Amino acid sequence: MKPNQDVRNYAKDHAVMLWEIADYLHISEPTMTRRMRRELSDGERENYYRAIETIAICKAKTQKA
Repeated sequence: MKPNQDVRNYAKDHAVMLWEIADYLHISEPTMTRRMRRELSDGERENYYRAIETIAICKAKTQKA
């Protein structure tokens, strides 16, 4: 299993692409990908989960409009 598989699955379940998370967190996609190679700290993991939730909510709102 890949490191941070829970974050990857959470993003997939919410139809959020990894590049969208990087964009939301104002980091480059390669930087985020490198960080995901090793287990994230609890603080980083929380930031990723919050970003995924926020992006998913925004996507849902724009699809309804």
